[in-house]
Amino acid sequence: MTEIRVPAMSLVVLVGVSGSGKSTFARKHFAPTQVISSDYCRGLVADDENDQAATPEAFDLLHHIVGVRLRRGLLTVVDATNVQWKAREALVALAKSHDVLCDAIVLDVPEEVAVARNAFRPDRDFGSHVIRRQRGDLRKSLSKISRDGFRRVHVLRGDEIDDAVISYEKAWTDKTELTGPFDIVGDVHGCASELETLLSALGYVDGVHPDGRTAVFVGDLVDRGPDSPGVLRRVMGMVERGTALCVSGNHEQKLVRALNGRKVRVAHGLETSLEQFAREDAEFTDRARAFMDGLISHYVLDGGRLVVAHAGLKEAYHGRASGRVRSFALYGDTTGETDEYGLPVRYPWAEQYRGRAMVVYGHTPTTHAEWVNNTICLDTGAVFGGRLTALRYPEKELVSVPAERVWYEPARPLTSRGREPDVLDIRDVTGDRYVETSTGTIKIREENATAALEIMSRFAVDPRWLVYLPPTMAPPETSKKDGYLEHPDEAFAEFAAAGVARVVCEEKHMGSRAIVVLARTPEDAQAKFGIEGIGTVFTRTGRPFFGGDLQERFTAGLREAFAPLLEDSPWLVLDGELLPWSAKAGELIRSQYASVGAAAGAALPVAVTALEAAAGRGLDVGSILDRARRREINAARFREAYARYCEPVSGLSGLRFAPFQILACAEGATAVTRPHDWHLDRLAGVVHPLVAATRHTYVDLEREDQRRAAADWWTALTGAGGEGMVVKPVDHPGGRVQPGIKVRGPEYLRIIYGPDYLESLDELRRRFLGRKRSLALREHSLGVEALSRLAAGEPLHRVHEAVFSVLALECEPVDPRL
Repeated sequence: MTEIRVPAMSLVVLVGVSGSGKSTFARKHFAPTQVISSDYCRGLVADDENDQAATPEAFDLLHHIVGVRLRRGLLTVVDATNVQWKAREALVALAKSHDVLCDAIVLDVPEEVAVARNAFRPDRDFGSHVIRRQRGDLRKSLSKISRDGFRRVHVLRGDEIDDAVISYEKAWTDKTELTGPFDIVGDVHGCASELETLLSALGYVDGVHPDGRTAVFVGDLVDRGPDSPGVLRRVMGMVERGTALCVSGNHEQKLVRALNGRKVRVAHGLETSLEQFAREDAEFTDRARAFMDGLISHYVLDGGRLVVAHAGLKEAYHGRASGRVRSFALYGDTTGETDEYGLPVRYPWAEQYRGRAMVVYGHTPTTHAEWVNNTICLDTGAVFGGRLTALRYPEKELVSVPAERVWYEPARPLTSRGREPDVLDIRDVTGDRYVETSTGTIKIREENATAALEIMSRFAVDPRWLVYLPPTMAPPETSKKDGYLEHPDEAFAEFAAAGVARVVCEEKHMGSRAIVVLARTPEDAQAKFGIEGIGTVFTRTGRPFFGGDLQERFTAGLREAFAPLLEDSPWLVLDGELLPWSAKAGELIRSQYASVGAAAGAALPVAVTALEAAAGRGLDVGSILDRARRREINAARFREAYARYCEPVSGLSGLRFAPFQILACAEGATAVTRPHDWHLDRLAGVVHPLVAATRHTYVDLEREDQRRAAADWWTALTGAGGEGMVVKPVDHPGGRVQPGIKVRGPEYLRIIYGPDYLESLDELRRRFLGRKRSLALREHSLGVEALSRLAAGEPLHRVHEAVFSVLALECEPVDPRL
């Protein structure tokens, strides 16, 4: 057996004369989609795989297809003769242009074997002289093919061809199987004491974390600080023990060259490291030199969701291998110019970054770690008297310790990245946007963003309060029960099929969705949200509920009501319903619902009387009369349906808030992902005239009696005038499982679909629910992302990106009333 190891993401070039068995070899060892053959491309452009006149166009197509695959990071195999240096040169250059490695597999068969094989192929009638010429080109190539730029050249002869086995080598940068949790440490620069303090603050004891966390160092361990050898001892020990990873920094690379006796400019703190290493023994110096020389450019971790590189890395380079990838990872992207301090001017690559992976890096010292898109720089200038900073992943929690002193004077003063973290910029929300969430990337179209921007800029509360907007809620699959469009059975069946064991059924209040943000004191509001006050309450589109001082009075009342919860947390974000519906929807009820009800109440009795008179005169109006009578009854039920939710409100009198979820609090993690019984248990303790309880019941989906009892409870709720209920998994589901399904009663649905909707039930059952259900999942993911960023202490513009995207998904590009 001859094992051939090729990189998992690479270009493999097959080399051999016509008839050497390249296509057979490719079919045996690679997937059909991985192999791009010159014959196939010739057939695509000429409908004849043997039309040699089409060869130039065929190879143009081959290079294009190969380029597309390499850009997407796919293993690609080129099946062509490739016996001439020019043909191989073009393919090697193509691989380099996409920063992937390139291997060659040469099938070296005797000329007579190739001639004999072609003789059995009637489509290969070009004669043995062609094989002879190709064989001559190959013989000339074999002595120097290893200098063509291939990573490896595998030459197979005789039985080696049939016995070959292909295996794949992961890239050194590919650590996607490591999922953490990680503690990513910024530039240490010889600050050994600060490093020990930070590791202790992170929970490490002698370089080991009791919970099995892994430290990841972003490089620049050495130079400038008081004890670079001490830093290396700690980090090398952790890496050898398997409790840490480390990528290379530019200072490690320069120190290695200096220790190897290479000519380098001794500046920027290198002189301190050389002085310190002069006091170390040769064994340690050799060990440290080997360690630093073996550090790689970057790591791709956690299934591709996390990338760590010293100076950062744009998305096109993630997991790639080339000189320019390593250069970018070590030095960043520079303009070639220098600033007034003599330091390189760098392109702001992070401002254009839109990748799925979080990129964590250092290299450029700043006053504080700041999120820019989905990237963060952890170099907070410890050696310059700033702080040594680490990022806990996936928690996104920053931990830092102050420098013990200024160990090295910076060449230029430390500054921020040039953007105030809590200042919003219109460029954050305009154009097509791609927002990263824990469940994937969500696209926001420009036209939707434009429509949302008008609402946000003209009507919304102060954006500093606007930390969350609630998602739309999906209905269940359509019920087939007589007289029902929606029924709990379908919701139970959907969750059971998704593997959910236990759900909670919550009373669905007929009110207006409300988000409440509360702070224990004005100082707490200032500290967390950067705004004076004690909180606010706003609608599902971010608008204040009330005008004048009623908004402040209502918020103050809720602040009093939730004081018990605020004893444990200086701030809260709550999700619930504001009751009654008429408090916010009074004008809507008068203009749309009451007008329909009044018109029907005036017209239909007259129509019924007229038709009854006509029937009394012997006219055949029976079917028309029956329909008019049904419509009169339906209109009366329609009026009763919306009237149930209309209550008199005067100031605070009559207003109530019905909470059902604590979205976020200062307890560290995003509360929205906690089990629902945690939320309901805490909210049950809040007793106040402004707070309405949310009745609920739990259901074990494997128990038919509990499912039946919950369905009966829903029937009783809706029969007594309630809207219905919401069915939610008790534990946060994640993935593609709906976070909640609303099941509304038949009488409430008259408000949605009209008085006579039961007359068209068969047609309504054909309604398409896919878009609504997809929208619910995307908006929920964005909401969780906004709250995660809030809990992690990310800047306002990062939180607002996800909040704004929920509103954009809800907005039609053109007002549907036009």
